[in-house]
Order: sequence, then C-alpha cells, then structure tokens
Amino acid sequence: MSLFKARDWWASVLGEGEEFDQGCLCVGDVDNSGSGYDKIVVGSFMGMLRIFSPHPAKPEEQMEADAQLLEVQFPDPIIQVEMGKFMWCLLWVFSGTAGNVEHGDQYQLRLVYEHNLQRTACNMTYGPFGGVTGHHFICIQSMDGMLMFFEQETYAFGRFLPGFLLPGPLSYCIRTDSFITVSSTRQVECYRYETLAVATDADTRQDSDQQSKSSGKRLTADWTLVLGEEALDVCVPHTSSAMSSIFVLGERNLFCLKDNGQIRFMKKLEFNPSCFLPYGSVSEGSTNILMCNHNNMLLVYQDVTLKWVAQLSCVPVAVRVANFPELKGLVVTLSSDGHLQCSYMGTDPSFFTAPKVDAREVNYDEVDTEMKMLQKVIRGKTNAHCVLVRFSAFLNGHYPPADLCGDIAVSYSSATGIPRVSQCKFNLPLRLVCYPSSAIKNAKYKITVDTNKPPVNLNEVFPDFSEKSENNESSALGFQLITGSKVIVLASKTSQRYRIQSESFEDIWLVAKELVQRFDQHFASLGVKDFRNSFTGPIPLPEYFETVDHHFELRVNVQKYQDLLSERAVQFRAIQRRLLTRFKDKTPGPLQNLDTLMEGTYRQVIALADAAEDNRERLIQAFTRLQSATHLLILLLSLWQGLGSEQTAILEATLLPLLQDTPQLGWEESVDAAISHLLKTCLSRSPKDQAISLSTGPLTIPKDTSRLKKHITLLCDRLGKGGRLSLTSEANVPTTVMMPARPLTPTIFG
Repeated sequence: MSLFKARDWWASVLGEGEEFDQGCLCVGDVDNSGSGYDKIVVGSFMGMLRIFSPHPAKPEEQMEADAQLLEVQFPDPIIQVEMGKFMWCLLWVFSGTAGNVEHGDQYQLRLVYEHNLQRTACNMTYGPFGGVTGHHFICIQSMDGMLMFFEQETYAFGRFLPGFLLPGPLSYCIRTDSFITVSSTRQVECYRYETLAVATDADTRQDSDQQSKSSGKRLTADWTLVLGEEALDVCVPHTSSAMSSIFVLGERNLFCLKDNGQIRFMKKLEFNPSCFLPYGSVSEGSTNILMCNHNNMLLVYQDVTLKWVAQLSCVPVAVRVANFPELKGLVVTLSSDGHLQCSYMGTDPSFFTAPKVDAREVNYDEVDTEMKMLQKVIRGKTNAHCVLVRFSAFLNGHYPPADLCGDIAVSYSSATGIPRVSQCKFNLPLRLVCYPSSAIKNAKYKITVDTNKPPVNLNEVFPDFSEKSENNESSALGFQLITGSKVIVLASKTSQRYRIQSESFEDIWLVAKELVQRFDQHFASLGVKDFRNSFTGPIPLPEYFETVDHHFELRVNVQKYQDLLSERAVQFRAIQRRLLTRFKDKTPGPLQNLDTLMEGTYRQVIALADAAEDNRERLIQAFTRLQSATHLLILLLSLWQGLGSEQTAILEATLLPLLQDTPQLGWEESVDAAISHLLKTCLSRSPKDQAISLSTGPLTIPKDTSRLKKHITLLCDRLGKGGRLSLTSEANVPTTVMMPARPLTPTIFG
C-alpha cells in the first residue's frame, strides 16, 4: 500500500452499466485546434462515443458542466479508438468508421468513410506502412487470425497469421516497418510489412494453407521470442533513439526488447498488472513506464527502477498521458466500469484511521437466529451445480505404458460432513500411444489369433488406423508406437486366423488386446452371439523369459552399484581423515599423493552415482516392459484354455502382484511365491501336495530366475492339462507369507 494518493484533477463517471477495455481510451488534438492541448476520446462496448476537454471545476460549478464536447451513439460496440493522419478512426466489432470533429458552438461527428468488415474484429493498429509519408494506414486483426490492411478508403489486402489459435495484442514498429504480436503459443512474433504484402493471398485459412504448399511465398515471422506467459499488451513508444524498444506486458513480467528481438531488460513483477504505458524520458537512453495493477496502485518506472507509487481510487484498464491548458503531463485512467480520471502525482499522505466501534450489548437470541440463517445459506451454496474439473496427465519416459486402463479416485465430503470416495475405471484410446504406419511383412516375434467366423476387413475394425493402409488393403494394418517400433496385424485371406508381429515382444500386447476387444465389439454389433477368439499355441515362454531375465539383471545391478558406492564412500572418508591429520600437524610433511587419490576416488563416486541413476531409469522401463509381456502372456493363456473372467483375474493377481518394484520386495520373489501357492492348491496333482504348507520365511531376491521360470513353465503345463484356477475349495484357503514390508497372500487378488 502506498503512502501517497494520486491527486484528482478532473474525473467523470461514464454512463451506467457500460463496459470498457484497454482500447477504449485515446487522447490527442482531435479537433485539430493546433493549440497543442489534448482531448480525451472514450468509446464503450455499448457503442457510446464521448469526447472530453477537461479542466478543473470551480467551487461553484459542477465538475463536468462544459467538459464534454460530444456524445454519439453507434449501433455496434466500440472496442478500440485511435487517432492518426487518416483524420480520425474508431473500430468496433463489425465495422470501422472514420471522421473528424468540427469546432463551433455545437460539435458534430461527420462520416468520412466506412469499411464493412467481413470478419469479427479483435484489435487494430496504424502507422505509415511501407514508409509512406503524410498519412497513415490501418491494420485490423480479426478473431480468426487475419490481418486486414486499409489504405484510407480502400481495402488493400488481407493475410492470415501462420499457426494461429487466439488473437493477441498488436502493435506497429515504425523504424523496422513491422508488426509485433504475441501468439497463443506465448511467443512474440514480428512480421515485416513487405513480407505481408508479397505473401500469398487467400479468402479463408484453408485456402492460405493450400496455397502456401503449392505456390506463392509462405508467410513467415522475421523473428520470434518465447515469453513463457500470456501477454496483456504490446507497445512500441516513439523515441528519438537510434533503436526502437518493444515493451511487452506479461502476467508476471515486463519485457523490453530491441527491434531485432533481443531482450534489452526484463522486470519481474510482484503484483498482477492491469495496463501500462511506456513514454519517452528526459534522460537519454531510458524510458518511463506507467503501470497499473489490480491493487489500485499506479507505479512509475524508469526502465527497471521504481521511481514513484501512488494509490488510485479504482483499477484502470487503460492509462494515457495528456497535456491540458492548466497542467501538462496529467495521467488519464479509465476503469472497466467507466470511471474516467485525470490525476497527477502528489505528496499529501493518506493515513488510514480505524473507525470507532460503538460498544453495544450482545443479543444472543439475534446472534443465534443470524447464525442459523447463515448456516442455511451455506448449505444451499454447497448443493450447487456440478463443476467440471479439468486436469492433465503425462507419460513419464519414452516408452509405451503397460496398460491403457485407468482408475480415478475422488475424495470429498457429503452435505453432512461424512468423507466419501468415488472410483471410476476407464480405458484410454489406443491412438494416444501409437499412430497408423505402413505394414512390413517380416518381424522377429509373431503370435496368431484364431476365430470361429470368416475373416473381416481390418479397415472396418480399425477405422481410425486405416488412413495409411497401402492401396486400401484390408488384410494388413500397421501400428507405430511412440518409441518408433512397429506392430503389424495380418489377416489370412483363406482361413480365420490373424497374425500379430513385431520386432519387440512386449509391444505386441497393446495391439493384441485392442484386436481381441474390437473383434468382440464388431461381431456383437452384428448380432453374432457365438463368436469366440482362441489361441492354439505354443505359449511363447522363451521370449517371455528374455524379458524376465533382463529385468532381474537390472535388479541385481542395483545391489552391485549400492555395494560399490558404499566401498568408495568408505575409501573417500578414510582419505579425508588422513588428509585432515596431515593438515592439523604442526610440522606438515608431504601429502604422498593423497590429494590425487582423493580426487580420483571422488570421480569414481560421481561416476558410480550416475551409473546407478541410469540403471534405476532402465529398471523402471524394464519393469513396464515386463508388465506388458506378462499381460500378453495372460491374454494368450486365457485364449488358449478359454479361461473365464474369474480365472483370468486370479491369473492376473498371481503374475502381476505389484504396481512397481521396491528395494524390499520385487516382482520375481512375489510371483514365485504366488505361483508356488497355486501349484500346491488348485493346480496340485494330488491331495497330498495340497496338504504341504508354504514356507513362512521372508521373501528375498533370489540368486537367479531358474526356479521362477520352472514354476511358470509348470503353471502353463498344468493349465494345458486341464487344470483350473479356483479359490472356492477348502484347500484354497489363503496362507499368509511373512514379508519385510507387508504381508502377501498369493490368492487374495482374485
């Protein structure tokens, strides 16, 4: 809060219920009186245009008795007002009008020319485009990204900005004859007038895109600069220096750029700005900046140095500097609700004095009644309409996810204050992680899915992936994952079989799952009730075990790196102690290369730490690929033996018990314990095996994966011989296994 207030010189409240924005205020010698004094021109979104010649009111008369020169109602909203050597121009949403003010006993606005715009306007700028002298041209930016150029009464041409999404502030730099704007990608873009004039012309954005690919010159920016935030306004003040300065007001920063796009300086703002105005300074090479914020403060900067702070009575949306007969350099501000004020900097301090509180007795009945009423209002507000919450999720790492199924949990409190949790499961589209690709005939890994119905057109089953199929071939379809690997689906023309092949075994999972699901949906939509997918084998266990071994090798490397780091750390501390003893000795002797040994040990520690971090990232990726391979194995087993949903759920809980690896508990020992339990219960060969209980020792990382691979092979063999997964018999009562972190019951995931 500032100690000083901006001293009011003249003020007026414009209309009632009208709205204004940063382009609705303009100052200048609008009636061409030649006196050098300014008038204030204000336009509103209600289409009202007002012109003021303010002066301080005498004590016996009203503030604005004769200050208002003109008031005209236009049929459309006015979104920007500018003055230049085109007489006088104002812009509103669908048309632009130019005119001048004639001085006399009565002021009138005379229409000189008018342009009916074919596009919804957003903002405009003006200047001597192309280096013309004696008059100004007009450039209007539309809401769809088109720059429309007008030369007096004539429409010159229009150009679409490349990569346009939303309009941003627009300004013109006279020195470089270029236009400065800020795109929706949060970067400043500069376009030269010459480049705009010779670029390809088009009536629509689609025409512009097509012409830029076939013929004509494509519109490109002269330079760009990434801001990283939205821009509120762009201004290029007219100074006498050799190089122009471009000022960009962001949401949290003020940028000053050279006319070649280089940053001259940047000021981080500790408030939320509303508008600003750069203007020439008395000091050579510097610029003064007026800046207003949403705390009703007016700040004066000289480049990045704060010179003065004053308090205003409202939040301005536009600020200008004007000269009037009685006083020069007045600050003109306009708020969004029409409070127009002319003020100057003063030194009268504004002290806040807390009002006196009248002591009165408390009526507890009235307080209780008021409290009940407020609680009723609060309960009514809490039962408001639903609010749509938007959020973003990102994929960590450059590898496909193990599954496209998601689970959202939302916690909230009911009207009575009871905490509640709502959960929802959903499936993400396959197009998020892969896109269409050309089909290849040969691959390293292949699986075949059989059906009991005639082959179907793959383009009908995958309409969103058929855009790149060669010659509209329906028997082959290509998928390229975000990692670059390709998965191909081939349909047999003579049999009811479909082959899925890829250079990576794990990458087959997502496409295979999508293929089976879409087949079920396709035939269900046709009314076919006896459709069935199947897999005739053999189960690709060798390929699956390669993924298991790779994951286990990385887990072993984790322990190796930890042991090596511990050894090097002990060595490093021992060398430090030796060096410290040498340095504390009153008769120091030679270091005997201890400093060299310490530096070498330090480098080894850093190298081992980097290698351990790299191994950790590779382990995360390997576990994701192991999950994908395990999902594929479960899918093939369920298709091979026709497992139901309950048996498939038991198999998933057995082979996928963990969401992620931890140092205390890993995938290998968890899966081995779960499979061992199944082999000794529901998949046992005799009741004698069922009576054997599991070991109650803690689960630790095994020495190798031979035992795990043997149990997985035995599990597949038992299922192939007719074994069924079940948790209903007495022999299948879960047995608790002791673990370091938390207890594991191998059959609780069904």
